[in-house]
Amino acid sequence: MERGNNVDHQQLKPSVVLTGTAKEGSVGPPVGLVDIGVSEGAYLFRIALPGIRRDQSKVKCEMHRDGKVHIQGVITDGTTLKDSNAYQMKVQQLCPPGPFTISFNLPGPVDPRLFSPSFRPDGILEVVVMKYKMHTTPPHT
Repeated sequence: MERGNNVDHQQLKPSVVLTGTAKEGSVGPPVGLVDIGVSEGAYLFRIALPGIRRDQSKVKCEMHRDGKVHIQGVITDGTTLKDSNAYQMKVQQLCPPGPFTISFNLPGPVDPRLFSPSFRPDGILEVVVMKYKMHTTPPHT
């Protein structure tokens, strides 16, 4: 492996801030793991949100022009309904119920109007956002 490639990967490693129940979850699949991909015109990021149901968590994703990403949601309580029976969890290895936030920075500025989020069935939030392009006006002749 070339040393230069290793340096590039280290520079892309995001600094992720977790609060709420995402920070408290210490066993089970971790909430808030982030992967970031870069293309010529866009960024792609994927965030692990295991145990979070799209229809109940009200996940919100805010994008700022400087590349700051802020994700909020709520992990539902420990009561599970299945087969018309209510189960109260006695062993809790997934992230505990409650609100959470995840914040990180993309490698560069983005156009916050041009992003496409997708909450996959496997608990991954996948978002593509276009890079911000400075509009230059041609010189007057």
